[in-house]
Amino acid sequence: MCGINGIITKMASNQEQIGTVLSQMNNLIIHRGPDEDGTYTFSDTSCSVGMAMRRLSIIDLTSGKQPIFSEDGQIVIVFNGEIYNYRELKTELEAEGVTFKTTSDTEVILKLYEKEGALSFGKLDGMFAFSIHDRNKNKLFIARDFFGEKPLYYTTLENRFIWASELKSIVNQLGVKPEISPKGLNLFFRLTYVPAPHTIYNGIYKLEANHYIEYDLTTHEFKMERVNDEPEPKQQNITFDDAKAKVKEMVYKSVDSRSVSDVPLGTFLSGGVDSSIVSLCLSQATGKKIETFSIGFKKTSFDETDKSQLVAKLINSNHHEFIIDEDDLKNNIHEILINFDEPFSDTASLPTYLVSKKTREFVTVALTGDGGDEVFGGYNKYYIGKMNNRYTKLVPKGIHNSIRKIANSALATKDDNRGKRFKIKKLLNSIDYDGQFYWDIISLANTGDLLSEIMLPDIFNPDIFTEYKQKLDLEKATSLTDFRQIDKIVSLEGGMLPKVDRTSMLNSLECRAPFLNRELWEFTNTLPESYLMKGWNKKYILKEAFKDQFPNKFLEKSKSGFGSPVGDWLRQSLRKELESYIEKDRLKLQAIFKIEEITKLVQDHLSGKKDNTFRVWAFYCFQKWYWNTYMNI
Repeated sequence: MCGINGIITKMASNQEQIGTVLSQMNNLIIHRGPDEDGTYTFSDTSCSVGMAMRRLSIIDLTSGKQPIFSEDGQIVIVFNGEIYNYRELKTELEAEGVTFKTTSDTEVILKLYEKEGALSFGKLDGMFAFSIHDRNKNKLFIARDFFGEKPLYYTTLENRFIWASELKSIVNQLGVKPEISPKGLNLFFRLTYVPAPHTIYNGIYKLEANHYIEYDLTTHEFKMERVNDEPEPKQQNITFDDAKAKVKEMVYKSVDSRSVSDVPLGTFLSGGVDSSIVSLCLSQATGKKIETFSIGFKKTSFDETDKSQLVAKLINSNHHEFIIDEDDLKNNIHEILINFDEPFSDTASLPTYLVSKKTREFVTVALTGDGGDEVFGGYNKYYIGKMNNRYTKLVPKGIHNSIRKIANSALATKDDNRGKRFKIKKLLNSIDYDGQFYWDIISLANTGDLLSEIMLPDIFNPDIFTEYKQKLDLEKATSLTDFRQIDKIVSLEGGMLPKVDRTSMLNSLECRAPFLNRELWEFTNTLPESYLMKGWNKKYILKEAFKDQFPNKFLEKSKSGFGSPVGDWLRQSLRKELESYIEKDRLKLQAIFKIEEITKLVQDHLSGKKDNTFRVWAFYCFQKWYWNTYMNI
């Protein structure tokens, strides 16, 4: 695990200068790879190439130093991530006469590329971002994994092409302040994050998951290709019992493959379905006590450590429990938010950072339950979508509008608590009669209507999701399969995975997600939707596959989610800072918001008149980024 950086200049450059640039980029991501670094430079009459990496040693601690070269020195790779099937791939290559100098997965990628070219990328089961310079073809390849677990940013300038694992490494080399992207801005204030291919900056992009760039060093043109074909979800004829047995087998296999490590590893154990199953499978695979880690809150409505304690006792793990309060977070909140390099307001990033920090004191690798909800259909928003279909068929639109108006008043809350009132309000406000409701459901900060109230008309974009609908050929999302496909390219890539990657790597901890397995994803896409969600029973087949391993009804227990009571913090320890962000001169300078409307939104929350937690938190996180990152470029 590490971070990578790279640069192409469209003319011959001094290799020492290229090396200096790479060192500057590397120094900004030392947290991603504190163990060692490596650089590679090349120059001829038409171009120069530089690649660099920072390494967190996980596999092949002694001989896995990067960059790694081919036997003839003409092909070189730098790599960030883990390839879980590298041993099987290596065995196949050795059977064909290929020899290896290291025991690293990086060399396997290189040797496989030598044999099969870019087609080889599709054989990799793992999380990765890597770049390969092939002097024989005079091309450079940059690839990103199937789900987008590992980040990769790039920009093309007049005389340079730059790529990096984190935005800060690119921005540092621009020489000028980049403009804020209106698309990125709208996406953030709808979703709480900016999904690929966009960033908060004009001209800087994320390489989309499951894609690679092929850059021609002769013409200085590049194209993007898919790594793997993604078959359209098509239901197969399989019995529930056979599908259940297959799911169980695939989950065990995936956990086993993701437990390969030459350093200590454990699991995040929240006590929910996904982390409990992963912890159970790892415990059974290793045959010895494993390390498990959980975090809880002194505020009891957010604390669910009783569930993780039960599972830890069941699997007999060495369990580490960390209870936090507001004081634990306020000293870290600046570092956590700024490290994302662009606005990011998922409240779960805060406890994820702290559990990563504590976990790193004991292990270097942690398995997580991330992806289980997307793969098996586990989110509340999925059955909200299902309810929308039924509700809009039964309740006329005019009557619904009256119900919503009454409910918004009657169910108003002053406390930062996502209880029944909050959930009913969320459901009623997400109801849509035009087939667009799911886009509002995933708009965790502001729906389109709400954003138009606070954002200036020349900035606001009402059609911000059009390109994602086109990519999925999905004008209207109405089924569980539709919802899951949207989440894969939007919510998972843009929100969940950056949250875990940035907060864990800031602590030099590698996180692995066994449920994010391409074969498992494609298999569940072929199952009848009723296997995933039976009535209102979410993740039905996963829970049925493992229910005999847990106490009766344990997997049916509800779980609130890994959030933080930020609404309270905004009114208390963060209040003074938040109030400074609604000063008129500051808002006028930004020319983004309707000043009276955004001021009222914030003040209503601060006074306790109305709970605007998620909208105000998004505003706070944007302002935090704007004044502490953007204005310092």
